[in-house]
Amino acid sequence: MKLAMIYSFLKNDLSIIEDAVNETIQSDNPVLREASSQLLQAGGKRIRPVFVLLGGKFGDYDLERMKAVAVSLELIHTASLVHDDVIDEAELRRGEPTIKSRWDNRIAMYTGDYIFARSLENMATLNNPHAHRILAKTMVELCLGEIEQIRDKYNTDQNLRSYLRRIKRKTALLIAASCQLGAIASNSRSSVERALWQYGYYVGMSYQIIDDVLDFTASEKELGKPAGSDLLQGNITLPVLYSMEDPVFKQELDHLFKRKEELTTADIEPLIDTIKSNGSIERSLEMSDRYLNKAYESLNKLPANRAKQTLKGIAKYIGKRKA
Repeated sequence: MKLAMIYSFLKNDLSIIEDAVNETIQSDNPVLREASSQLLQAGGKRIRPVFVLLGGKFGDYDLERMKAVAVSLELIHTASLVHDDVIDEAELRRGEPTIKSRWDNRIAMYTGDYIFARSLENMATLNNPHAHRILAKTMVELCLGEIEQIRDKYNTDQNLRSYLRRIKRKTALLIAASCQLGAIASNSRSSVERALWQYGYYVGMSYQIIDDVLDFTASEKELGKPAGSDLLQGNITLPVLYSMEDPVFKQELDHLFKRKEELTTADIEPLIDTIKSNGSIERSLEMSDRYLNKAYESLNKLPANRAKQTLKGIAKYIGKRKA
């Protein structure tokens, strides 16, 4: 089953939000307008707006309030991708040239900043200080995650704690905030708000771990970028961390990272083969499953409705996804 089928009953509302996202990032400046539109038009699952809408189904669901939150969360995610591509010097995103590869790093950074600013401007239409504080805190953590990613590139002296903190900031907190802010915008009970945040956090951690696994196991066509791109760009993910427990693997990786400017996909292929055969993938998936189980436990705290079943279905899909 495709992911979109799980939340198909939200199709009309998501279509309205999609139009609003595209309208919000329009600019009088032609470069900003084209650069901002490019990534949005390349597609994406729009999973954060989905979580916003589902969170809103536990309270007084009003599409206009949901739209304000959903558009802002999707734009924050989009802006972070633009910045990520600069950090990683990525040439492709979803199979299309990145903004930094079509223009340059400066245009990409200003485009990301512009999209961030538009997200905050849009969120201002929701008159709820509690929601604004949560969004601001989430953006601070997201930026800290980006800084940590820059700091830790090509650094093999990392541990599990630093990796988990990084993916928490880079991915999980934004998904948690999406669930939580949907509940807040619909005036849900505080207990519902807390349970949705927990669900989003655990699902987000699992989602990113599986993303890191797929970077080694999925095809270039499925990924929209070459397999092993994270490792080539110096990003130490969970399968690599587990593999580095072998001193021989770590020594070889250190040797390759010393000539990071010259690295090619061919150079890291032997390491990718090792990662795929030494049990690191399986151990990473076990870690993902532990987070998913905690997500299911969080759902037990929510009242029964269609949204709850949909959240459970999304978690199941994430646990089995192949791309």
